[in-house]
Amino acid sequence: MTTNFLDLAPATRASGTLRLPGSKSISNRTLLLAALAEGTTDVRALLDSDDTRVMLEALRRLGVAVSPGAREGDWRVTGAPAGFPAKEATLFLGNAGTAFRSLTAALALGDGNYVLEGVPRMHERPIGDLVDALRQAGARIDYRTKEGFPPLAIAPREHRAGATVRVRGEVSSQFLTALLIALGATGGGVRVEVIGELISRPYVEMTLALMERFGVRVERQGRGAFVVPAGARYRSPGAIDVEGDASSASYFLAAGLLGGGPVRVEGVGRASLQGDVRFTEVIEAMGGRVAFGDDWIEVSGRPPLVPLDADLNMIPDAAMTAAVLALFAKGPSRLRNIASWRVKETDRLAAMATELRKLGATVEEGADYLAITPPADYLGRARSSAPVAIDTYDDHRMAMCFALAAFGPVPIRINDPGCVSKTFPAFFDAWAGVVA
Repeated sequence: MTTNFLDLAPATRASGTLRLPGSKSISNRTLLLAALAEGTTDVRALLDSDDTRVMLEALRRLGVAVSPGAREGDWRVTGAPAGFPAKEATLFLGNAGTAFRSLTAALALGDGNYVLEGVPRMHERPIGDLVDALRQAGARIDYRTKEGFPPLAIAPREHRAGATVRVRGEVSSQFLTALLIALGATGGGVRVEVIGELISRPYVEMTLALMERFGVRVERQGRGAFVVPAGARYRSPGAIDVEGDASSASYFLAAGLLGGGPVRVEGVGRASLQGDVRFTEVIEAMGGRVAFGDDWIEVSGRPPLVPLDADLNMIPDAAMTAAVLALFAKGPSRLRNIASWRVKETDRLAAMATELRKLGATVEEGADYLAITPPADYLGRARSSAPVAIDTYDDHRMAMCFALAAFGPVPIRINDPGCVSKTFPAFFDAWAGVVA
């Protein structure tokens, strides 16, 4: 996209089939695991987006052999199990949280000198809980500007035999993910204890499943402790396929709910590693019809929707889609336990409240919840002519979830539509292929 805004056509119907781009979360975890593993891994159907390009470029700068495969979307990664070849590097990681947190851990438990930095928003996203945990494992990390936040300077690790490392779990599950992946590359023998509530647990389950694909099985001890076994070492599985992105699927499944359907997404289904497939529970709770296969999901429905009152801690990204669906409900909805929105690409609680109010909703913004009451006449109102401009805050998910508002009575203008390149560069083309 090169324009500063995109006016969406009024949406009246949605139907058809869409093949999803690869999962961002699986793509970047898989690239890092392949880079840390013994052998060469063919990564198939990798997501092509800003975040994965950031990870690929960082691995190249660290001396990892990375090259395109024979088919579009395929990549070949030759691992460096003895440690990254480049012992000094400055890495610019944009606003890619998965890349920044996981590389922080992998590099901090290594033997080089590195600087990690990103865009201004990345420097506002807290990382202190991860740094504190890594220091317990011998990492030497300094904050270059503000305590608890990037950019970071990393020096060679002080080696410590067998230990217990404690990490807080209530800010981001990516801290635990980063720690576990890094420990799996350094011989293991470490017990990791989670302090407080572990949010977004399905993302950790995804991490554990992928680590096992690369030969390291983490022992769980209750809900709050994990043991990376002594002698842990990653080995390439040879080839690995990246699932379609379940978070991106939510926009099209929601379109099927609002536009009649059926809308089918392929690449993710009953057998998925991703917790966001549970967005189908939201669809059903709001009155939609859902069908599943191992590799596909299909949704049909029509407004008015049933109001939603749900704890969405387990699906924080897809929960944003539910917030826009609340406009089409026949009463107030309440989205609970979503405090992690505060530390994403933007403060999503504040941003979502602001943009929903532009469309006439009454929104109560709490510390960890949104209560959304749609305009009384939202579904029956005559269509207005003047567009409402939705600000996206350089946040791809704000742009994609508010596309759903095109099913309402207000013309929708998406400001900075190009921000979708973070995870789904072709989103608006795919949208036009499904929504009439």
